[in-house]
Amino acid sequence: MVNEQIRARGISDERVLWAMETVPRERFVLPSDAAEAFSDRALPIALGQTISQPYVVASMTAGLNLQPGHRVLEIGTGSGYQAAILARVAREIYTIERVEPLQTAARSLLALLGIDNVSYRIGDGSVGWPEAAPFDRIIVTAAAPTVPPSLLEQLVDGGRLVIPVGNEREQTLTIIERIGKKTRETPQYPCRFVKLLGREAWPDK
Repeated sequence: MVNEQIRARGISDERVLWAMETVPRERFVLPSDAAEAFSDRALPIALGQTISQPYVVASMTAGLNLQPGHRVLEIGTGSGYQAAILARVAREIYTIERVEPLQTAARSLLALLGIDNVSYRIGDGSVGWPEAAPFDRIIVTAAAPTVPPSLLEQLVDGGRLVIPVGNEREQTLTIIERIGKKTRETPQYPCRFVKLLGREAWPDK
């Protein structure tokens, strides 16, 4: 998986590659999909959500340009796989999920894997985690129609946000850097994620 799907497609951050090699992806998919855990595609998980394909997880993580001392906010815990990858590379991870059973399962699994530098919250990820802000990096694993202002406010100066932005059918993975009161956006590639629901994203109908 790492050599053929990730390294061969240009991901060169050795810390990210090491994390992808050491986190057991097969533990984060449905038992019925265990044989497909390392395939180059997204897979369904519980409650209508998905686990992103390995390349997307790696490229989003690499796009953060993580450093060992960073504090990272993740929006959308899902299976917990992305949080586990982040936890291997950065110092502290804060992850928010709106669907409580998903986060409960992810929290239990990460504990079983000995990952203890993750803090958890159930709630509206589009408004971030102001009590724990500011963050060096923020990653959003669901698609927003626009960049939530609260997330930008919770970034440190020089911080980075990686988020899919677009309509319900297709989005563009985008890296946003905060430079003082301004931001710089760098589009990456087309993608398709489940919708980010919340006050500063898609309405929860």
